[in-house]
Amino acid sequence: MPTSSNSKINLPSQPHSDNASPLKPPSSRFIFWLVLCAMVLLASNMRAPIVALGSIAPVVKDALHISETQIGWLGAVPMLSFAIGALVSPMIGKRFGLENTLIIVIALLTTGMIIRSVVPTWHWFLAGTLLLTLAIGFANTLAAPVIKQRTPQHIPLITGALSLTMTISAGIVAGVILPLSEQAGWQWALGGWAILGILALVLWGFLRVRLGSSNHQAALLPTSSASDISIWRMPFSWQIAVLMGLQSLLFYTVASFLPYIWASKGLSAVQAGQMGSVFQFMAPLSILSLTWLVNRGRPIQALTVVAAVLNVIGILGVSYLSTDLAWLWSGMMGMGCAAIFTLCMMLFSMRTYTTNQASELSGMAQAVGYVLAFFGPLGTGWLHEVTGNWDLPLLLILILMVINVGIAWLVSRPVMVDGKKF
Repeated sequence: MPTSSNSKINLPSQPHSDNASPLKPPSSRFIFWLVLCAMVLLASNMRAPIVALGSIAPVVKDALHISETQIGWLGAVPMLSFAIGALVSPMIGKRFGLENTLIIVIALLTTGMIIRSVVPTWHWFLAGTLLLTLAIGFANTLAAPVIKQRTPQHIPLITGALSLTMTISAGIVAGVILPLSEQAGWQWALGGWAILGILALVLWGFLRVRLGSSNHQAALLPTSSASDISIWRMPFSWQIAVLMGLQSLLFYTVASFLPYIWASKGLSAVQAGQMGSVFQFMAPLSILSLTWLVNRGRPIQALTVVAAVLNVIGILGVSYLSTDLAWLWSGMMGMGCAAIFTLCMMLFSMRTYTTNQASELSGMAQAVGYVLAFFGPLGTGWLHEVTGNWDLPLLLILILMVINVGIAWLVSRPVMVDGKKF
């Protein structure tokens, strides 16, 4: 398999497994394919349950006899749960082992999906949503250190596959969930996806038995004092947290309001809805292109800055340029958001020395990032309601995206988490 020159900057030694296997030690090729398949199955559960609810929200609202406000809470829960999960998952993964923790997380995620469908009441539906989104918050954080630990030579490739699977599975669910609910009922349509969680649980259980579980790893840092520095005190950590947070703010805001914005600028309801699809469907192309370029050794700094500039041009086009090119502006933002998210996931592993550092950086950056993202749709909707138009919200988002270009340049420099060049 091709490898990235960027992914070779750290090759941590394999820690002692807490479950040494009596079997013949697995080959690196076997480990690669096992981790790749496990990550793909994990990723298939990390966005689909959220998108599925959004696609049939009116059906669920009528079935549960709940209000628009309650539906709104169901939409706000994921970002807060992601932030909480990201904040606490590194210490739990370090204490109990990454694979052990992920097996429990997948079980909880699957249970949450089943609860939402089996007990059709508001309180149980909310409880199931909280459970599965908190589990996804853990999975978001712990995926990067597992990739770093198990396949350090293939960080860009497996991270790209993870991100691509999340995007494609979400797109598939968005397209089929409503017709499926009409044929089989909304409970089967939502709960049926739990089969992917069960399959993921089986494969991760096999991975755990075959490879053991990654526990505390001795730091492989240039100086002993560097290992004592908290991730929360490192400038690089805050830079990547802001980069990811502003990207997520744009993504969730655009995902929530893009069709409404284009409709206000003169597009028909059908055309405006299509722009939302363009925004979503450009993500797989972006992730595939980015993964290929990183594996070919292209400079990460250039790729990160270009991705941030795509977001600037896209929001500039939505705000002030011709609606005849609405597809172009929407597509640029879709590509930019997907690329920055994937690059951040790669950098969690590529800019840290140890698995524990990768876990802590991933948790810190995603916790801060999702808190920032939470205020994107909330603030945009409030400003639109107060001003009666989209001008001020779009201007503020444009300013934030320009700032993010500078952050992207800082984050993607050839430095490790402690600021040392390589």
